[in-house]
Amino acid sequence: MTGTVLRETLDGGIVRVTLNRPARLNAITPELLEDLIAATDAANADAATRCIVLTGAGRAFCSGDDLKEFESQASGEAETHAYVERIQDVTRALMHGRCPVVAAVRGWAVGGGLEWMINCDFAVASETARFFFSEVSWGLFVTGGVTALLPRLIGLQRTRALIMLGEKFTAAEALEWGLVYRVAADAALEAEALALARRIAALPPGPVAALRRALADRDWLDPAMAAETAATVAGFLDPATAKRIAGFS
Repeated sequence: MTGTVLRETLDGGIVRVTLNRPARLNAITPELLEDLIAATDAANADAATRCIVLTGAGRAFCSGDDLKEFESQASGEAETHAYVERIQDVTRALMHGRCPVVAAVRGWAVGGGLEWMINCDFAVASETARFFFSEVSWGLFVTGGVTALLPRLIGLQRTRALIMLGEKFTAAEALEWGLVYRVAADAALEAEALALARRIAALPPGPVAALRRALADRDWLDPAMAAETAATVAGFLDPATAKRIAGFS
Protein backbone atom coordinates (compact mmCIF):
# COMPACT_ATOMS: atom_id res chain seq x y z
CA MET A 1 0.00 0.00 0.00
CA THR A 2 1.21 3.51 -0.88
CA GLY A 3 -0.61 5.49 1.80
CA THR A 4 -3.52 6.72 -0.34
CA VAL A 5 -5.78 4.53 1.83
CA LEU A 6 -5.47 3.90 5.58
CA ARG A 7 -6.77 0.80 7.38
CA GLU A 8 -7.37 0.81 11.13
CA THR A 9 -8.71 -2.02 13.28
CA LEU A 10 -11.15 -0.79 15.93
CA ASP A 11 -12.83 -2.64 18.77
CA GLY A 12 -15.88 -4.83 18.25
CA GLY A 13 -14.78 -6.30 14.93
CA ILE A 14 -14.83 -2.97 13.08
CA VAL A 15 -12.23 -1.98 10.48
CA ARG A 16 -12.13 1.64 9.34
CA VAL A 17 -10.86 2.20 5.80
CA THR A 18 -10.07 5.85 4.98
CA LEU A 19 -9.44 7.32 1.54
CA ASN A 20 -6.38 9.46 2.17
CA ARG A 21 -5.78 12.06 -0.54
CA PRO A 22 -7.37 15.05 1.21
CA ALA A 23 -5.49 17.65 -0.82
CA ARG A 24 -7.24 16.25 -3.93
CA LEU A 25 -10.57 15.58 -2.16
CA ASN A 26 -9.67 11.87 -2.21
CA ALA A 27 -9.88 11.75 -5.99
CA ILE A 28 -9.33 8.37 -7.61
CA THR A 29 -5.93 7.35 -8.99
CA PRO A 30 -4.51 3.93 -9.88
CA GLU A 31 -2.63 3.90 -6.58
CA LEU A 32 -5.77 4.66 -4.58
CA LEU A 33 -7.63 1.87 -6.37
CA GLU A 34 -4.94 -0.67 -5.55
CA ASP A 35 -4.71 0.50 -1.95
CA LEU A 36 -8.48 0.44 -1.47
CA ILE A 37 -8.82 -3.06 -2.88
CA ALA A 38 -5.90 -4.26 -0.74
CA ALA A 39 -7.35 -2.70 2.42
CA THR A 40 -10.79 -4.16 1.78
CA ASP A 41 -9.38 -7.59 0.94
CA ALA A 42 -7.26 -7.57 4.11
CA ALA A 43 -10.26 -6.65 6.25
CA ASN A 44 -12.35 -9.40 4.68
CA ALA A 45 -9.55 -11.94 5.09
CA ASP A 46 -9.36 -11.32 8.84
CA ALA A 47 -11.91 -13.60 10.53
CA ALA A 48 -12.22 -11.07 13.37
CA THR A 49 -13.64 -8.41 11.05
CA ARG A 50 -17.42 -8.15 11.18
CA CYS A 51 -18.02 -4.78 9.52
CA ILE A 52 -16.05 -2.22 7.49
CA VAL A 53 -16.53 1.55 7.75
CA LEU A 54 -15.47 3.37 4.57
CA THR A 55 -14.79 7.11 4.84
CA GLY A 56 -12.64 9.90 3.45
CA ALA A 57 -9.98 12.07 5.06
CA GLY A 58 -10.49 15.82 5.16
CA ARG A 59 -13.48 17.67 3.75
CA ALA A 60 -14.73 15.15 1.17
CA PHE A 61 -15.64 11.51 0.84
CA CYS A 62 -14.37 11.14 -2.73
CA SER A 63 -14.51 13.58 -5.65
CA GLY A 64 -14.37 10.93 -8.36
CA ASP A 65 -11.68 10.32 -10.92
CA ASP A 66 -8.62 12.57 -10.68
CA LEU A 67 -8.82 14.21 -14.09
CA LYS A 68 -5.36 15.71 -13.65
CA GLU A 69 -4.15 12.18 -14.44
CA PHE A 70 -6.46 11.72 -17.44
CA GLU A 71 -3.63 11.53 -19.97
CA SER A 72 -2.08 8.49 -18.31
CA GLN A 73 -5.49 6.89 -17.74
CA ALA A 74 -6.31 7.22 -21.46
CA SER A 75 -2.89 6.17 -22.76
CA GLY A 76 -4.19 3.19 -24.77
CA GLU A 77 -7.08 0.77 -25.03
CA ALA A 78 -5.49 -2.02 -22.98
CA GLU A 79 -4.27 0.34 -20.25
CA THR A 80 -7.58 2.18 -20.06
CA HIS A 81 -9.58 -1.06 -19.93
CA ALA A 82 -7.37 -2.31 -17.09
CA TYR A 83 -7.83 0.96 -15.20
CA VAL A 84 -11.63 0.92 -15.55
CA GLU A 85 -11.76 -2.74 -14.52
CA ARG A 86 -9.91 -1.85 -11.33
CA ILE A 87 -12.55 0.81 -10.64
CA GLN A 88 -15.16 -1.92 -11.05
CA ASP A 89 -13.11 -4.23 -8.82
CA VAL A 90 -13.72 -1.82 -5.95
CA THR A 91 -17.46 -2.34 -6.41
CA ARG A 92 -16.93 -6.10 -6.44
CA ALA A 93 -14.88 -5.85 -3.24
CA LEU A 94 -17.56 -3.75 -1.52
CA MET A 95 -20.60 -5.71 -2.67
CA HIS A 96 -19.26 -9.26 -2.85
CA GLY A 97 -16.74 -9.24 -0.01
CA ARG A 98 -17.43 -11.16 3.17
CA CYS A 99 -18.13 -8.16 5.40
CA PRO A 100 -20.92 -5.56 5.34
CA VAL A 101 -19.76 -2.01 4.63
CA VAL A 102 -21.01 1.26 6.13
CA ALA A 103 -20.07 4.48 4.30
CA ALA A 104 -19.48 7.58 6.45
CA VAL A 105 -19.82 10.46 4.00
CA ARG A 106 -18.95 14.09 4.56
CA GLY A 107 -18.55 16.78 1.94
CA TRP A 108 -18.58 15.82 -1.71
CA ALA A 109 -19.31 12.32 -3.00
CA VAL A 110 -18.97 12.70 -6.75
CA GLY A 111 -18.79 10.28 -9.68
CA GLY A 112 -16.97 7.15 -8.62
CA GLY A 113 -17.12 8.25 -5.00
CA LEU A 114 -20.91 8.45 -5.15
CA GLU A 115 -21.00 5.07 -6.87
CA TRP A 116 -18.94 3.50 -4.10
CA MET A 117 -21.27 5.01 -1.50
CA ILE A 118 -24.22 3.37 -3.26
CA ASN A 119 -22.31 0.06 -3.29
CA CYS A 120 -22.09 0.06 0.51
CA ASP A 121 -24.72 -1.75 2.57
CA PHE A 122 -25.55 1.45 4.45
CA ALA A 123 -24.51 5.09 4.13
CA VAL A 124 -24.54 7.71 6.86
CA ALA A 125 -24.12 11.21 5.45
CA SER A 126 -23.31 14.48 7.15
CA GLU A 127 -25.89 17.26 6.84
CA THR A 128 -23.59 19.20 4.53
CA ALA A 129 -22.78 16.28 2.21
CA ARG A 130 -23.42 16.92 -1.48
CA PHE A 131 -23.62 14.52 -4.40
CA PHE A 132 -23.63 14.33 -8.19
CA PHE A 133 -22.53 12.22 -11.14
CA SER A 134 -19.97 14.19 -13.12
CA GLU A 135 -19.04 11.63 -15.78
CA VAL A 136 -21.43 12.35 -18.66
CA SER A 137 -20.60 16.07 -18.68
CA TRP A 138 -16.97 15.14 -19.39
CA GLY A 139 -17.88 12.57 -22.06
CA LEU A 140 -17.28 9.60 -19.75
CA PHE A 141 -19.69 7.10 -18.18
CA VAL A 142 -20.72 5.81 -14.78
CA THR A 143 -19.41 2.64 -13.17
CA GLY A 144 -20.16 0.73 -9.97
CA GLY A 145 -23.20 -1.08 -11.29
CA VAL A 146 -25.30 2.05 -10.78
CA THR A 147 -27.07 1.59 -14.12
CA ALA A 148 -28.68 -1.46 -12.48
CA LEU A 149 -28.77 -0.29 -8.87
CA LEU A 150 -30.18 3.23 -9.24
CA PRO A 151 -33.38 2.42 -11.16
CA ARG A 152 -34.22 -0.11 -8.44
CA LEU A 153 -33.64 2.55 -5.78
CA ILE A 154 -35.03 5.75 -7.27
CA GLY A 155 -36.79 4.92 -10.57
CA LEU A 156 -35.87 5.50 -14.19
CA GLN A 157 -36.75 9.20 -14.48
CA ARG A 158 -34.67 10.26 -11.51
CA THR A 159 -31.84 7.94 -12.59
CA ARG A 160 -31.76 9.67 -15.98
CA ALA A 161 -31.81 13.11 -14.34
CA LEU A 162 -28.93 12.28 -12.01
CA ILE A 163 -26.68 10.46 -14.50
CA MET A 164 -27.48 12.19 -17.80
CA LEU A 165 -28.05 15.72 -16.51
CA GLY A 166 -25.64 15.49 -13.58
CA GLU A 167 -28.13 17.10 -11.20
CA LYS A 168 -26.66 17.86 -7.78
CA PHE A 169 -28.52 16.78 -4.66
CA THR A 170 -28.30 17.20 -0.91
CA ALA A 171 -28.06 14.82 2.01
CA ALA A 172 -31.73 15.47 2.82
CA GLU A 173 -32.71 14.52 -0.72
CA ALA A 174 -30.49 11.44 -0.62
CA LEU A 175 -32.28 10.37 2.57
CA GLU A 176 -35.71 10.97 1.07
CA TRP A 177 -34.81 8.90 -2.02
CA GLY A 178 -33.32 6.03 -0.03
CA LEU A 179 -29.72 6.55 -1.16
CA VAL A 180 -28.52 7.02 2.43
CA TYR A 181 -29.73 5.35 5.59
CA ARG A 182 -29.30 8.29 7.96
CA VAL A 183 -28.21 11.94 7.98
CA ALA A 184 -26.12 13.09 10.95
CA ALA A 185 -24.87 16.43 12.17
CA ASP A 186 -21.36 16.99 10.82
CA ALA A 187 -19.80 16.61 14.27
CA ALA A 188 -21.70 13.38 14.94
CA LEU A 189 -21.00 11.63 11.61
CA GLU A 190 -18.25 9.29 12.78
CA ALA A 191 -20.07 8.33 15.99
CA GLU A 192 -23.29 7.60 14.08
CA ALA A 193 -21.49 5.48 11.48
CA LEU A 194 -19.56 3.52 14.10
CA ALA A 195 -22.70 2.92 16.16
CA LEU A 196 -24.40 1.46 13.09
CA ALA A 197 -21.34 -0.66 12.29
CA ARG A 198 -21.37 -2.07 15.81
CA ARG A 199 -25.06 -2.99 15.49
CA ILE A 200 -24.25 -4.88 12.31
CA ALA A 201 -21.15 -6.51 13.79
CA ALA A 202 -23.23 -7.89 16.67
CA LEU A 203 -25.59 -9.76 14.32
CA PRO A 204 -25.17 -13.45 13.41
CA PRO A 205 -22.92 -13.37 10.34
CA GLY A 206 -24.58 -16.19 8.42
CA PRO A 207 -27.95 -14.51 7.73
CA VAL A 208 -26.21 -11.19 7.09
CA ALA A 209 -24.00 -12.78 4.44
CA ALA A 210 -26.97 -14.57 2.88
CA LEU A 211 -28.92 -11.31 2.61
CA ARG A 212 -25.99 -9.51 1.02
CA ARG A 213 -25.59 -12.28 -1.59
CA ALA A 214 -29.29 -12.22 -2.42
CA LEU A 215 -29.45 -8.43 -2.78
CA ALA A 216 -26.30 -8.21 -4.94
CA ASP A 217 -27.24 -11.00 -7.36
CA ARG A 218 -24.50 -11.12 -9.98
CA ASP A 219 -26.90 -12.35 -12.67
CA TRP A 220 -28.21 -8.81 -13.10
CA LEU A 221 -25.30 -6.79 -11.71
CA ASP A 222 -22.45 -8.26 -13.78
CA PRO A 223 -24.00 -7.51 -17.22
CA ALA A 224 -24.66 -3.92 -16.17
CA MET A 225 -21.06 -3.51 -15.03
CA ALA A 226 -19.74 -5.01 -18.28
CA ALA A 227 -21.78 -2.49 -20.29
CA GLU A 228 -20.56 0.33 -18.04
CA THR A 229 -16.95 -0.72 -18.52
CA ALA A 230 -17.27 -0.72 -22.31
CA ALA A 231 -18.92 2.73 -22.31
CA THR A 232 -16.38 4.16 -19.86
CA VAL A 233 -13.40 2.89 -21.87
CA ALA A 234 -14.91 4.36 -25.05
CA GLY A 235 -15.34 7.68 -23.28
CA PHE A 236 -11.76 7.76 -22.05
CA LEU A 237 -10.46 7.05 -25.56
CA ASP A 238 -12.70 9.58 -27.34
CA PRO A 239 -10.60 12.60 -28.49
CA ALA A 240 -13.55 14.87 -27.71
CA THR A 241 -13.32 13.85 -24.04
CA ALA A 242 -9.63 14.79 -23.95
CA LYS A 243 -10.51 18.23 -25.34
CA ARG A 244 -13.15 18.77 -22.63
CA ILE A 245 -10.77 17.73 -19.86
CA ALA A 246 -7.79 19.73 -21.12
CA GLY A 247 -7.04 22.49 -18.63
CA PHE A 248 -8.79 20.76 -15.72
CA SER A 249 -7.14 21.67 -12.41
